[in-house]
Amino acid sequence: MNKWMIYGANGYSGELIAKQAVKQGLSPIIAGRNNDAIVALAKQLDCEYKVFDLSDSNAVVDNLKDVSVVIHCAGPFSQTAQPMIESCLKSKTHYLDITGEIAVFELAKSYDKQAQEAGIVICPGVGFDVIPTDCLASQLKALMPDATHLALGFDSKSGFSPGTAKTSVEGLAQGGRVRKDGEIIQVPLAYKTRKLDFGNGEKLAMTIPWGDVSTAHFTTGIANIEVYIPASPNLVKKIKRMNYLRWLLGMGFVQNFMKKRIEKSVRGPSEKQRDKLKTYLWGEVKNAKGETKELRLITSNGYTLTVTGSLKMLEHTLKTEKSGYFTPTTLVNNQLLSEIE
Repeated sequence: MNKWMIYGANGYSGELIAKQAVKQGLSPIIAGRNNDAIVALAKQLDCEYKVFDLSDSNAVVDNLKDVSVVIHCAGPFSQTAQPMIESCLKSKTHYLDITGEIAVFELAKSYDKQAQEAGIVICPGVGFDVIPTDCLASQLKALMPDATHLALGFDSKSGFSPGTAKTSVEGLAQGGRVRKDGEIIQVPLAYKTRKLDFGNGEKLAMTIPWGDVSTAHFTTGIANIEVYIPASPNLVKKIKRMNYLRWLLGMGFVQNFMKKRIEKSVRGPSEKQRDKLKTYLWGEVKNAKGETKELRLITSNGYTLTVTGSLKMLEHTLKTEKSGYFTPTTLVNNQLLSEIE
């Protein structure tokens, strides 16, 4: 089998992916910038390892030169995706990551032509962000080919990993995002609310700036997209009040303070929690006549799906002859979630 790498393997999701890969008889290269953590994990799993920092582009390219695929797990991806993608283009290494950040999807898409010329795949979002919702969006588009509006949502109580929590802190300062008439626009936090049944009873839900605002448009061509999660009336009020503090939340010292708090207090869900908690997915399409269609799915916990999903996408990427930018569904098909589950 070709050599492949997990970069950021000592992070919460990266370590879960590495351990599951070894359980499946695979041999990832364990990589990251934290020497002690990478060496310890590599010894534990009996894997090859590499230690390098993304700030040194020559070192990154050198460490990727014999690697067919990298699963990039070192967030926040707003800071790490670009140097890794650009290095992958030079080393001709397929790029996968587990981001859910709209800006990172848009950045990755901008390298489409260069990826085609290099003969590599660039496919961000190969975890819970955004495999299940991407499949749902594609299936809904197939049900209603003339759809003009797409709404997606999920209900998950699994909590945050440290990396996801840090990304959420960055998002508070940036406000919400939706797609309107084909364009991604900035909107207030908790921009819209509506009552939704995700498959486990009707709940109040609010919009969030989720990755599908970018990816679902690429997958389906639908021009208007919103993503929802459940939120109590009290939480909606709190989030809306944060709109007045976004200027403060975006300041460097405030961001650093909140992220350091996260490093000390956030650990991510335990194995027991991951095994116990399911995720409920909902989607709706609407056409110009006002007709609607809905779909609901139930999947495993988001972090569990990130592990199984990224390894399944690795398998497909190692076999593919495609090149360019892709979403998980456009690289594989809209039944990918069934294959994973």
